[in-house]
Amino acid sequence: MADLLLLFPGAPPVAGINDTLGQWAEDFIGVFRQGGETFVSLVVGIIPLLIVLLTAVHALIKLIGPERIDRVGEMAGRPGLRYYPLRYLVLPVLAVFFLTNPMAYTMGRFLPERDKPAFYDSAVSFVHPPLGLFPHVNPGELFVWAGIAAGIIKLGLPIGDLAVRYFYVGLIVIFMRGIVTETISRIMFARRARDDEPEVSSTAGETPAPEGV
Repeated sequence: MADLLLLFPGAPPVAGINDTLGQWAEDFIGVFRQGGETFVSLVVGIIPLLIVLLTAVHALIKLIGPERIDRVGEMAGRPGLRYYPLRYLVLPVLAVFFLTNPMAYTMGRFLPERDKPAFYDSAVSFVHPPLGLFPHVNPGELFVWAGIAAGIIKLGLPIGDLAVRYFYVGLIVIFMRGIVTETISRIMFARRARDDEPEVSSTAGETPAPEGV
């Protein structure tokens, strides 16, 4: 190898090539080493916290009674503007907190068909904002909050203030999305009903009259 490199005066020495390859190997292994350290920190830190939180929430549901939570869903399905905060603010928050993702979406079964798309939009938009305060609601996507929190901690800023602000912004967003999606859904349902009316009338007109009339 040394004789071959002598043919090229500008070529780097063998020792330099070996050092470079060795550094690349160390950097490659370092990526997986860092991943292993992160995994260990999750096992000894966040995972026990999630288990305790899930256990506490299930115990709270048993104490309150699932039928009382279901009753809130039935009440949220009533028509009227005064039920908007209950349908697109209180109900999604309770569903995400108690049932967690993805079972939270099943609370929409108490709502009329016209309101189900809007409730789903509100609930699915709230599975991330509470992660800083209640990580049990969506543990599978906790890395989203963890990535943001890591940067905030590195800057030396308080993470608790960020978690509260994230939660408040989530409440505002889900309420707005619920109202907007309900408006769009009603327009689409009304358009579908108008499109179906001619088909129903033509089908009724083509029905043959009974014999003997």
